[in-house]
Amino acid sequence: MKHISEIMFSIITNEIFSPTDKVSSLALSDEQAQKLYLLSKKHDVTHIIGEFLLKNEISLSTEAKKAFEKYTFTSLRYFENLNYELSALKEFLKNEKTPHIPLKGSSVIRELYPKPWLRSSRDIDMLVPEKDAEATAQKLIDEYGYTKIRENRHDISLKSPTGVNVEIHYALVEDGIAKASSEILASVWDGAKSSDGEYLYSMSDEMYYYYHVAHMAKHFEEGGCGVRPFIDLLLLDLQADADAQMRNELLEKGGLLAFAKASRKLAHAWFCGAEKDEITLQMEEYILRGGSFGSNANRISIQQQKNGGKIGYALSKIFVPYEMLMHYYPILKKHKWLTPFMQVRRWFKLIFCGHLTRTTAEIKYNMNIEKDEAKAMETFLKNIGL
Repeated sequence: MKHISEIMFSIITNEIFSPTDKVSSLALSDEQAQKLYLLSKKHDVTHIIGEFLLKNEISLSTEAKKAFEKYTFTSLRYFENLNYELSALKEFLKNEKTPHIPLKGSSVIRELYPKPWLRSSRDIDMLVPEKDAEATAQKLIDEYGYTKIRENRHDISLKSPTGVNVEIHYALVEDGIAKASSEILASVWDGAKSSDGEYLYSMSDEMYYYYHVAHMAKHFEEGGCGVRPFIDLLLLDLQADADAQMRNELLEKGGLLAFAKASRKLAHAWFCGAEKDEITLQMEEYILRGGSFGSNANRISIQQQKNGGKIGYALSKIFVPYEMLMHYYPILKKHKWLTPFMQVRRWFKLIFCGHLTRTTAEIKYNMNIEKDEAKAMETFLKNIGL
């Protein structure tokens, strides 16, 4: 798989950053094409790989070619649908006179790609003031045919009539990462500027960069963030008008500078040919193993260290902290006194709704992590600032 990952990184480099002779005469066997498809799908970059293979008429079996064609064309169609929904949502918020900031791939980053559709996204993330969030979501449901999926601690998840997932965020706080990050992300509106002179806003460059790194760190701690955020990070770093000093000052203030530096080194190793050191290699292994959605093995290994060891992790699965419990039961935001009752309710859900087997397996895996492996993870997390 190491050879396949090297092919994947070479293709991404060629397609997104600059041409490389490593793939100028690429030839893939059927087995290699299948492995490349599965690996790229795991990291949500199959459309980038497919675009390169099809555009350059790389020899593929009929089956492999059909698979890449289908995924690539589907991604392009979904992008067009998502773009339509994004425009409609912006127009709705403008008419409602609601300040809003498009987040993640919906705004800055996709415009840095050679073709915007190459920055795939599964949903639309929109930030609005907290006082407007509930009314905004409800009007989309009542008058525009949206369906409510769930309400989390910091956002309300909806689905549009055309099937696009829309998340109405009212806070950017990424729970569990560097403690100082909450204060920084809570001040997002302070430096935001109107992009259209009315209700469409954009973050300051350093805030956008900080949020991107914080979001990477959040998913990293949950088991992995995949390859794509590293593409985004390098594209942000390559912006000619970026103020690296201001970005670094905010990262340092928010406790994420070490993680950002480690992530930059990995991005430069993958896409610029930089040398890998011990930390980079460990980070690479972790990311490739976890994929875009992370792996349980990764997540448990990290959370064991975050909770003070095997016993701490086991207890954290039984007694969930208020901040996490509020994620499952948003009513706790207004009625904190219900916390013990929701804790018991969660236990019943674990026992009677099919989650007990999974939780037991996770605790068992946690208890079986070798001492040397746990120590290596502890050192790794310290080295990358998490």
